[in-house]
Amino acid sequence: MAKHAWKEKAIRLLLRVSASTSILIVILIFVFLGKEATPFVVEPGIDELCSTRWMPVSFQKESFGIVPLVTGSLLVTGLATLISVPFGVCAAVYIAEVAAPWEREILKPVIELLAGIPSVVIGFFGLLVLAPLVKLLFGLPSGLTALTGALLLALMAVPTVISISEDAIRSVPESYKSASLALGASKLQTVWKVTVPAALSGIIAAVMLGMGRVIGETMAVMMVTGNAAIITASPLESVRTMTATIAAEMGEVPFGSDHYRALFCVGITLLLATFTINMVAQGVLKKHRIG
Repeated sequence: MAKHAWKEKAIRLLLRVSASTSILIVILIFVFLGKEATPFVVEPGIDELCSTRWMPVSFQKESFGIVPLVTGSLLVTGLATLISVPFGVCAAVYIAEVAAPWEREILKPVIELLAGIPSVVIGFFGLLVLAPLVKLLFGLPSGLTALTGALLLALMAVPTVISISEDAIRSVPESYKSASLALGASKLQTVWKVTVPAALSGIIAAVMLGMGRVIGETMAVMMVTGNAAIITASPLESVRTMTATIAAEMGEVPFGSDHYRALFCVGITLLLATFTINMVAQGVLKKHRIG
């Protein structure tokens, strides 16, 4: 009995250490980014960081305003989410509830294969196929726009949304569906009024993971969004995201310069955005469980 209790304590301690390590790593990331970014916050200050012009290399006056980068990231992420979520959830419902077994055997591997394609390959597809198509359809001087980036990111997020949503829908107990059908509901009514609401927590998790991949993607958006650091709400103009800025400029900046510190400020902003998305997701999931 004592031996069994000792093993139980050891397992509990191991689990506690593992959980604490994860929290510690996140805290250390914040500390590291904060340590590198704090000198910029002190001098030249928050006002410079909140300006509307990102021009880190200039013969006149350098500017490190991250507002264009934030708005560019929000525009691309928002458009990609609006495109990928309805398509992904509807596809998951079809695969889980409507598709024949032979269709499911074909669709599932194809979706998983799409999720495994490297982002640089998808970026090449966007650059050579999608960007010229957007340019032709909208009569633009260049197809390197926020819309092109959003379409590409939606393509990357859809497999994640489909896979996790489909698993959540298939995990709904059969008794729920049988009860609904027994009460006279059609199969379609059962799917949208019983199955999908019962799987809502898993679907929300799928959407959040899809958004996490979208907001953190670097290579694809850097290749197809045009990298113009401007403030715009139009999806047909070029934009620059926070991830693309860090990837394109961090390797070239002098260590300890204002430009170097500003990029760490961009990194903190990106990390806080991801953290906020996770917190909102947790709040929505908690509210759904309580309801």
